[in-house]
Amino acid sequence: MVGAVLVGVLVLVLTGCGCVVWAERGGPRWTRAVAALTLAAGDLLRGAQQRRRRRERRERWLLGKGGGGGDGGE
Repeated sequence: MVGAVLVGVLVLVLTGCGCVVWAERGGPRWTRAVAALTLAAGDLLRGAQQRRRRRERRERWLLGKGGGGGDGGE
């Protein structure tokens, strides 16, 4: 079941990438719409990943400042 879902996601990703390339070369209107959706989804994922990295960096910094490392050795 999980394999089928992963294959489905892979097909959607490859289709979206193909539409981006085709739309750049002047494809039909529906390819431009799919390409815009694909690029927007990529931007959303990239922004979420950047926010997560910033939050993790901030948490590491706070822990390094004595915010509760938790090792109890000192």
